[in-house]
Amino acid sequence: MRREIHDCANSGSPSGFGMCVSFGLLALSLGSPSLGSTVLTTSERAELAHNRFLDSRRTIMAIRKNPYAGPAVAQVVEEPPKPWKVQSNPWHYQIKATVFWVGEKPTARNPIPNAASSWDQNWETNFGGYDHPFKRSPHGFRPAAFEPKLNPFYVALPYNDLLKGRVHRPEASEVIPWFWRRYRGAGVSVCEDRWIAIHHQGLLAYAQWKDVGPFTIDDWPYVFQGERPRPNSNQNAGIDVSPAVRDFLRLKGNAVLDWRFVEDLEVPRGPWAKWVRPLTDSQNGRAP
Repeated sequence: MRREIHDCANSGSPSGFGMCVSFGLLALSLGSPSLGSTVLTTSERAELAHNRFLDSRRTIMAIRKNPYAGPAVAQVVEEPPKPWKVQSNPWHYQIKATVFWVGEKPTARNPIPNAASSWDQNWETNFGGYDHPFKRSPHGFRPAAFEPKLNPFYVALPYNDLLKGRVHRPEASEVIPWFWRRYRGAGVSVCEDRWIAIHHQGLLAYAQWKDVGPFTIDDWPYVFQGERPRPNSNQNAGIDVSPAVRDFLRLKGNAVLDWRFVEDLEVPRGPWAKWVRPLTDSQNGRAP
């Protein structure tokens, strides 16, 4: 649409009017609100803006693949966790083992007493007493003096998921495969009580992760990703086992064994089974 606007000035002609000059919409599109003494009315401004809007819509519609499609809807993106590097073969083979026990006194080579563990300040009390490594009961794999209140099949591995401030280590959520399944808040270990299977010369024992060691507290490449244990002064030992584990597997000296993490439901019947948590409804395949 094109309309002309006439701006006539007195030119001295008999009629009192000068020559009229015509301007098209092109002049208006340059943003001039008025030409000479003529000013656009409100309706004229609205019509001009409306025409500009229609032109922009026609341009956009012409380049769309489907002009009738609505706007893109939000999509839920579910990012899977990073795969565990040794998931296909989680066994740690040929690992040197040492023996430790609840209530063990400090020595020159092992200056940290075991009355407390890294996660239980009252470990010896909660266990029920001193887990004497040599005075053992002939009836079951336990100390002779008492029936333990906690599992006598326990181990220590060289990683602590908690820092002294009782918060999780920065890498814990990334390197511990079950971190978010077992997470119960800041300052609560997701490693304590985790079950492991231990193999030695055809025998297979099951024990719970109860403490941290030997020697190191942050060797996550070994514990979770299958690398070799860090070198240490005890023949590069990578696991501490309890007297009950030692006796069940018939270990002698710094024996070599294999181990891997297992789920609760994988733990079979045995002298350790009393301490296995009962299956939940979801583990049994039933809705809670």
